[in-house]
Amino acid sequence: MSLVKIVGIGHYCPENTVSNDQLSNLVDTSHEWIVKRTGICERKISKGESTVDLAVKASINAMKMAKCSPQDIDLIVVATTSPDRIMPSTACSVQSILGCDNAAAFDISAACSGFLYASIIANSLIKNGEGSKALVIGSEVLSRIIDWNDRNTCVLFGDGAGAAILEVSTDNSGIISTYFGSDGKTGTKALTANQFPIKTPFADASLKREEYLQMDGREVFKFAISIIPKVVKKLLEDSGEDISNIKYIIPHQANVRIIDDAAKKLNISKDKFYINLESYGNTSAASVPIAFSEAVNKGLLNKGDKIILVAFGGGLTWAGILLEW
Repeated sequence: MSLVKIVGIGHYCPENTVSNDQLSNLVDTSHEWIVKRTGICERKISKGESTVDLAVKASINAMKMAKCSPQDIDLIVVATTSPDRIMPSTACSVQSILGCDNAAAFDISAACSGFLYASIIANSLIKNGEGSKALVIGSEVLSRIIDWNDRNTCVLFGDGAGAAILEVSTDNSGIISTYFGSDGKTGTKALTANQFPIKTPFADASLKREEYLQMDGREVFKFAISIIPKVVKKLLEDSGEDISNIKYIIPHQANVRIIDDAAKKLNISKDKFYINLESYGNTSAASVPIAFSEAVNKGLLNKGDKIILVAFGGGLTWAGILLEW
């Protein structure tokens, strides 16, 4: 069976840049405190652009690289935890704006692992003959669910979108191995965002539900430093590859200390990880495709290079893809 490959990658972020110093005017924090604990210096924050807006612009950039038209797209899968509305889906809105008239379109929710979940789904559907070209998107306007009075969370997140075009490979390159999973039993309280409290004449008005993102930072950190090495090792084992043959590991961009720890546990140089969180912060489902797209735009990847994409997120979820570029 032929492999499925990524033939186009693109990203888009709001122009508005918010520095650590700007945040120190909102909450009790400082540039030095944020950098020391996270590695983040600034992030992009929307001043009105929606999740759909970001997704569309990232998709246009991906389609340009793939040299395909909207009519070529058979499938659109959008990963987001910050949709503009419940329905229609973000994917259907993207379809309408781009004019992808021939596509089936739907959203998934897997938090920061979302883009890789969506890519694994598209990979399987294409292999099973359900379309030949897919548009996979991770798009987030997390600023809409952040409590900007909470210094523990507002310093971490940013807005942005990344998109990829997947199709059947015409050579031996493409997605070689995948791995994903979740731990809802222990992870459902570690990272939450209740956007839709029950407000009916029949509901108990005394039950207050927090509507902003809530995170147990210690629990998420503990999970992250264990799951990244596990995913990388599983992908290598399933593919028969050695880590020395991997050009880059492109991880979810959440905290530089997590990446430092993963590098130590894998006994590899931190330089093998592509890191850009200092400029974007944590953009959830958009994180991996933004970093992937940026690495490509910088000319860091050549045809035949093998890379690993790895993410973890609320749920708690995890996912990884090993591919040949």
